[in-house]
Amino acid sequence: MDLAAVLTFEILNGVATLVLISVGLAIIFGMMRVINLAHGEFLMLGGYAAIVATNHGVNIWVAMVVVAPLVVGVVGVIAERLIIRVLYGRMIDTLLATWGLSLFFIGIVTTIFGNTVAGIGAPLGSLGVGRYSISLYRLVLIGIAAAILAVIFVALRQTRLGLIARGTMENPNMAAALGVSPPRVYATTFGVGAALTGLAGGLLAPISGVLPTVGAAYVAKAFITVISGGTAILAGTAAASSLFGSVNQLLTYFTTPVIGEAGLLAAAILLLRVLPHGITGKLFKGSL
Repeated sequence: MDLAAVLTFEILNGVATLVLISVGLAIIFGMMRVINLAHGEFLMLGGYAAIVATNHGVNIWVAMVVVAPLVVGVVGVIAERLIIRVLYGRMIDTLLATWGLSLFFIGIVTTIFGNTVAGIGAPLGSLGVGRYSISLYRLVLIGIAAAILAVIFVALRQTRLGLIARGTMENPNMAAALGVSPPRVYATTFGVGAALTGLAGGLLAPISGVLPTVGAAYVAKAFITVISGGTAILAGTAAASSLFGSVNQLLTYFTTPVIGEAGLLAAAILLLRVLPHGITGKLFKGSL
């Protein structure tokens, strides 16, 4: 019974991690069709923002939940205005530009912080479950991931701003005719996606630590999850995260982390072979 509880926790933790690292990319790629290869570096910047703020006396929760997304959100808006805005509709050019942006961020951060791992201690301690113990902080991350999905769903489905954002992405000319400024919506949407990515980086910093090249460990998983999820932003991200997180954690628990990562990749290849348009291309049609 104790083993089942711990294993369930590990699976939920793997799912929550994939949700956190993927949801910002799901908004930027799913809504805006921008392939952001600097996504991993946005995660890295969020981690460093949280660590620097904590080291300067800011409460760790404020650093992770407020400072990290705010800093990366501002960086995202600046990047959209200076680089991404002139490349909409030119997917290859956007891909190359964001790749260059990722190299720029890695170089700047390496110059400032060096190429060593930085980190902060995870708060809250642990909880005993029979012969096992689980991290209370990881348990909180599961709740935060679920809350993020719920808030995004309500924001996109129930609020005027969400309706404007979805309508602008669908038909910018019609939105402009109705008095909406598409460039402003694009900048806001990109900034929100970047902020969510920065939030993920801040929240994961106590678990994995941060170094300038840490983004490479996240970006592949994020793209695999978003692409495998299909066209629906939230339903696709949640479904793909649930599938891949379960596969990864089960294989990791019973074998090794390397086999767990390989199993995740194999599951994605098999899924896209069976469902080439992703999970929501065949299932959950019409979902957000």
